[in-house]
Amino acid sequence: MSWETFCLFNYIWMGVAVCTFIFLFFLSAPYGRHVRPGWGPTVNNRTGWVVMEFTVIVVFLYAANGWPKNGITTFFAGCFLLHYINRSLIFPFRIHTSGKRMPVVIMLSAMIFNTVNGFFLGYYFSHFADYPPDWRNHWPFIGGLILFAGGMVINWQADNILIHLRKPGETNYKIPRGSLFNRISCPNHFGETLEWAGFALMTWSLPALTFLIWTAANLIPRAVAHHHWYREHFPDYPKERKAFIPYIW
Repeated sequence: MSWETFCLFNYIWMGVAVCTFIFLFFLSAPYGRHVRPGWGPTVNNRTGWVVMEFTVIVVFLYAANGWPKNGITTFFAGCFLLHYINRSLIFPFRIHTSGKRMPVVIMLSAMIFNTVNGFFLGYYFSHFADYPPDWRNHWPFIGGLILFAGGMVINWQADNILIHLRKPGETNYKIPRGSLFNRISCPNHFGETLEWAGFALMTWSLPALTFLIWTAANLIPRAVAHHHWYREHFPDYPKERKAFIPYIW
């Protein structure tokens, strides 16, 4: 594939992300607390998480011809896969999801999302990436790595708080408190978006920007939907909390 064709596919995929972003403000994806009947057959929640998130690992490694050979791209691949190893093989087995299910269509749509983005990134790192030997000393790498690490910490910490809200066997929702939950309703989504913003910056690459746009297109409307859900279901929900950005929105 030529660089021009690769760029064209990325721009088209970005356009689909913009349409998805608008659509999800009107219809929240039917899984988790927003699950509802009428979306066809369902699959065990944990199984769905593992299958849809592990897909990106397989596709990324395939597109990268096994593993990027350059030192800096190897580091980038490691950062990317660290997130998805947690998402596919650790996180699903920590959440209290007994008896919960997700529509198969959600699992399949997430697999498509992960397939395209994983392919773009893996293919870029193995075919087009060309970084100077001292890229680690450049400001995009340094600033991006700080954002990536900070976002990952925020994301993992928020996940940990949510996981420990319920005791084993409990299925009811509660108001999360502590850390950034005192400022926003969804620090897990905020942290993940920050994480991929850092990844896009430190890799300084088109497919990482595409991936960031898709992440924001999915998670920002999701955070807003969660915020409204909390306010509707908990009369005592803290009024000072914002949906996605502390103190702002």
